[in-house]
Amino acid sequence: MKNILKNSIKVSIILCALVGFVACNSPKAAIGNVDVSQFEKIIQKGNVQIVDVRTEKEYKEGYIKDAQNIDVLQESFAATAKQKLDRSKPVAVYCRSGRRSAQACEILKASGFKTYNLLGGILEWKSKGKSIEQ
Repeated sequence: MKNILKNSIKVSIILCALVGFVACNSPKAAIGNVDVSQFEKIIQKGNVQIVDVRTEKEYKEGYIKDAQNIDVLQESFAATAKQKLDRSKPVAVYCRSGRRSAQACEILKASGFKTYNLLGGILEWKSKGKSIEQ
């Protein structure tokens, strides 16, 4: 009886490890954190939705060309994103410094979107001399 119990525990541990490995490596489980150069390449390829998740006031101060503003701090963020965005296209997400956009990517990922998070946000974008719209 002891051997059966020990073997069952070993099998359970192995199965849990395999499930965790598969889940962590699935495309939906990964958020693509990218630097300015990679982000720029992604949006230049086209067929990507660009989302600025800052407040409307921040957005009006300057944004990356073609970005739509969906404020992640609004309670309606997930519902608005589902309504405005196409799940069949990846979403390039940024904020001021990268923190809110990482949060937004988690929310979008849970809704089935593939996301790219701009590390350092628009501050890093501007520091690299990239243009913004006003």
